[in-house]
Amino acid sequence: MRYVVGEPDVLVIGGGHAGIEASLATARMGVKTVLLTLQPDAVGNMPCNPSIGGTGKGQLVFELDALGGEMGRVADQVCLQSRMLNASKGPAVHSLRMQSDRMRYRAHMKTILENTPNLSLIQGEAVDVYREGNLWYVATRLGAVYGCKAVIIATGTYLDSRIIVGESFYSAGPDNSIAAIGLTDSLKKLGIKFFRFKTGTPPRLHRDSIHYEKTESQEGDMPPVCFSSLTDKEAFRDRPQKKCHVVYTNEKTHAIIRANLHRSPLYSGVIKGTGPRYCPSLEDKIVRFPDKERHQVFLEPMGEDTVEIYAQGLSSSLPEDVQREVVHSIEGLEDAVFIRAAYAIEYDCIDPLQLRPTMEIQDYPGLYGAGQFNGTSGYEEAAAQGIVAGINAALQIQGKESLVLPRSSSYIGTLIDDLVTKGTNEPYRMMTSRCEYRLVLRQDNADRRLSEIGLRMGLLSKERYNEKQKIFAYIDEEVERAETTFLPPGEALNAMLASTENPPVHTGVRLGDLLRRPGIGYKMITPLDIHRPDYGEYQEEVFEKAEIEIKYAGYIKRQNKEIEACRKLENKRLPPDLPYKSIQGLRLEAAAKLEAIRPESLGQASRISGVSPADITVLLLYLNH
Repeated sequence: MRYVVGEPDVLVIGGGHAGIEASLATARMGVKTVLLTLQPDAVGNMPCNPSIGGTGKGQLVFELDALGGEMGRVADQVCLQSRMLNASKGPAVHSLRMQSDRMRYRAHMKTILENTPNLSLIQGEAVDVYREGNLWYVATRLGAVYGCKAVIIATGTYLDSRIIVGESFYSAGPDNSIAAIGLTDSLKKLGIKFFRFKTGTPPRLHRDSIHYEKTESQEGDMPPVCFSSLTDKEAFRDRPQKKCHVVYTNEKTHAIIRANLHRSPLYSGVIKGTGPRYCPSLEDKIVRFPDKERHQVFLEPMGEDTVEIYAQGLSSSLPEDVQREVVHSIEGLEDAVFIRAAYAIEYDCIDPLQLRPTMEIQDYPGLYGAGQFNGTSGYEEAAAQGIVAGINAALQIQGKESLVLPRSSSYIGTLIDDLVTKGTNEPYRMMTSRCEYRLVLRQDNADRRLSEIGLRMGLLSKERYNEKQKIFAYIDEEVERAETTFLPPGEALNAMLASTENPPVHTGVRLGDLLRRPGIGYKMITPLDIHRPDYGEYQEEVFEKAEIEIKYAGYIKRQNKEIEACRKLENKRLPPDLPYKSIQGLRLEAAAKLEAIRPESLGQASRISGVSPADITVLLLYLNH
């Protein structure tokens, strides 16, 4: 028997990374929110890799922090190791990655959720979502019914999920938790289209059973870099870091896998869902790259108070006995003790082409999707969608204009635009290569790009915003100084130039021109820059960020011109009821795609597969008339 238990403004289904950021955003914007989750003790769980950030993902975390999200701050608090990926390359692809204590991360997030005003964390399994009048209703398996103005679905990999290990498969969610059964059918009745996707995790091994003398050691960066501007950087630098280790598969490993492919559910037809191309299982790597002699395996600690080691690179759905044989064939893991076997997991998710850039599902006002429910993979991608869905649900309830982040504004905008414009036929993973404006959208300037939005939404305090503005002013001041300050020629200057294999100078040289020379940075020219100002506690940050702006000024200027040219198309809005099939001159394929996706701007329409430049011209002429 069903009974009405309450009427919050927003109900969020799912307490993973998307659900957390969505519910915190709505609650902090003053909207009464309920976060409904299968297991309150497991909010913010990391059932896969115990890390936050990575290539393309670190940018998302910095942007979340700039908007007032929580992921980066908590990741700093539970950091085990901090490493800047791609540090030897240009700043456009620098990406911070943090090994995290998964249990402490969950505990921190639960404490934050429980102590946030306007937010109630409640255990329950949503099995039915329906609309009556102006309200959405969510019913739980135990009969409780919530009436609300908006619903955000952030169910992760739980929808009708099943775990698969070799010949064994059964209904379960990540980490052998219970699966969410029934909600998919309820949403299908509304007319929402679903996909079946698959992901997987590697085995967890006992720390003390590994022969570390046979492994390669992987240290964290010194000094370590943090994600959040709220983190005390000096204190963070002093925190101890745990080592990770690297081992490699070999020909014996590969032979074991090839001999057991007939037992792999990936190749026997048991697994029906589509897996992530950029994070394949080990057996998939052996089949797809037969000439590769070895594959890396990263041995990563899962927490301060656990002996579990995450064997990144050994994701598999092979039978457990084969998994053990595979692991024991690797040098350093000959005696490894299994704590948890690897597994694959299949789950339901929606076709993201049904979404608007606000994360609202088309034709269903007030119903939003976020995270892996939308066909993505990864904690960071989920959290990024969660905060946007939460912001827009709150704005809708408050009767305010929606927030749409264009792809030229952020990695978050690029992620969402890719989903709602291009869709995906596999779990979508964010990468730097997906972002055509990555030199402008660096992780080091996320605050500058997005903190004003965070302030406007009420997610960023005025004090925090003003502090950021102070740093931005110092950076601008330093860039201006570098472009107007001349250093005289002399022996010391030319000796420094010779040490970096740069030609000598015989006249004065601008500081900015000097910094644009290869191999030269602020630290190197300190003895020559005798009138350098003191920016106090922000000194290091100001010079680091000013140097990037100076070195890449020409490229940044060029990319900003490209963004400005594209903005004209983005600003050309398309009415939601535009009769594409009746527009003369529009090709049938283009009309069908535009009708299905219903882009909100001419810029978005131009990025839809099957829509040509000629079709855009036809649309432009139609709009002008």
